[in-house]
Amino acid sequence: MSRLHNCAHTIGLSALLLLSFEVARADEVTDWNHIMLEATLTSPATPAPFSTRSTAIVQAAVFDAVNGIYPQYTPIHVFRTGPPNASKRAAAVQAAFATLIRLYPAQSDSLGQQRAASLIGISRGWGAERSESIQQGIEWGQVVADAIWDWRANDGFAVTMPPFLGGTAPGEWRPTPPASLPGLGPQLAHVTPWVIRSPSQFRPAAPPALDNAQYLADFNETKLMGSSSSDTRTADQTEVALFWNPGNPPDFWDPVGTALAQKHHFSLLQTARLLAQMNMAMSDAIIGCWDAKYTYAFWRPITAIRFADTDGNPDTQGDATWTPLLVTPPFPDYPSAHSCASGAAARVLSHYFGENTAISASNDALPGQVRTFSSFSAALEEIADARVFGGIHFRTDCIAGQTLGTSVGEYVIKHSVRRIRLFDFRDERRRDWIY
Repeated sequence: MSRLHNCAHTIGLSALLLLSFEVARADEVTDWNHIMLEATLTSPATPAPFSTRSTAIVQAAVFDAVNGIYPQYTPIHVFRTGPPNASKRAAAVQAAFATLIRLYPAQSDSLGQQRAASLIGISRGWGAERSESIQQGIEWGQVVADAIWDWRANDGFAVTMPPFLGGTAPGEWRPTPPASLPGLGPQLAHVTPWVIRSPSQFRPAAPPALDNAQYLADFNETKLMGSSSSDTRTADQTEVALFWNPGNPPDFWDPVGTALAQKHHFSLLQTARLLAQMNMAMSDAIIGCWDAKYTYAFWRPITAIRFADTDGNPDTQGDATWTPLLVTPPFPDYPSAHSCASGAAARVLSHYFGENTAISASNDALPGQVRTFSSFSAALEEIADARVFGGIHFRTDCIAGQTLGTSVGEYVIKHSVRRIRLFDFRDERRRDWIY
């Protein structure tokens, strides 16, 4: 057996032993994912498009911290390696905690209490780890969290842009009632992506022209099914719209991911990798979505229906008092953000678990309500229905959003955190990565 083959065999055997040991050790990554989601929902809740950046920061730090102690995948950003005897569990806790207190400083006391409880759990009971290992894990987790935070601090999110008020021409977005706020987060269209090459990489074609047959079909469907006073929309369709409205995409999809990871006995590292890829995909999908939204600046259904007599299409019948079931979000219409982020999450999950995986989704804002699906595609179809039945999107917006999100998810799968085929231990200064 050659030296190279023997080295690879030894590394593979060690990884197998570590994997076997870690199968029962996914608690800290899962627990801190739940803590993260609670933080995004704590008043004042993080707006939906911004939450995907926050969750990606946390999950990227957790992954690089866990993976960096005994690297099995290419890192997201931190190419250093941690102490070989450091606690991966403690590293995951510290990486999550250190990023969350920067994102949500007002919650530092409660987050600190949860950190203390997690570290006590690692030091006691079955599988308790040595204090030296835990301390090394804490220190390494902090190093990774600092590096991820410094990297994303310059991604363009903090740039202040002039208020976006759109225009008054037919088809142009303008502030919508009841609050009539300027467009939210126009800087998101220019934020540096996590994995995709540019915000415009998967930009969809323009929305249908106002005199197009597809636009007429979309217009009539939303006008009929999305009205606050619709007598055509069924009780279940109303429930669908209300179920998918509160909360942010990670609040729906991360629990699905952690539940499936536990069902399939994922290790600590496997769970961290899944959550990192899924949350980076959702964040990049939102960046791509905002690029399209502010490129096309297409009007929302409430504007289109109330001002239909100005659209140049004799077949659209306006209603100056039309009101949607849901409050229209304060940013341009096309494509649907929920469909973009959900399409990305569903593609990552289907890669791991298969398209025809049965899933259940819940909503913390609606305790006791659960929606079940026979596949990820079925869930995406209902999300599209929800935005139309809520009166805040046209059908084409949702289709374009799903396509964009799915494309982003596929790209993230192929171009991030890939398994390492060979790690060169011979030169500690270089630590070459060979894919």
